[in-house]
Amino acid sequence: MNSTTNGLGLLILRLAVGAILIAHGLQKFMVTTMAGVEGMFEGLGIPAAGIVAPVFATAEIVAGALLVLGLVTRIAAALGAAMALGALVTVHLSAGFFAQDGGYEFVLLLAAAGLALALTGAGRFSLDAAIGSRRNRGRA
Repeated sequence: MNSTTNGLGLLILRLAVGAILIAHGLQKFMVTTMAGVEGMFEGLGIPAAGIVAPVFATAEIVAGALLVLGLVTRIAAALGAAMALGALVTVHLSAGFFAQDGGYEFVLLLAAAGLALALTGAGRFSLDAAIGSRRNRGRA
């Protein structure tokens, strides 16, 4: 594979994961509502649910937007992976594998995709790459 196909593959992965994170964060604010998310977090035994719920939803939106842009991608992807793993352990693990039963299938894939992006970086078609190439030109 050449750098163009690698870059396109990473772009597609970033856009998909970023869009999913943004959608889930917005869902918490606009559909479930913060009161609903706080109640769910309290039911899971998460301390300070009133603080954690909006921070978590905002982090999903911000991490997703950063992935779409390809900006500080490794950090944003690691954050997304950590949130997906947290959801896997606290919510989905006990329901088994399949997402249709509330299982961890989907969040496992989301965590794996986030981890892959954290390990590889944003790729050629990203702000990270543009900023890096601009910095390298300034050194020459």
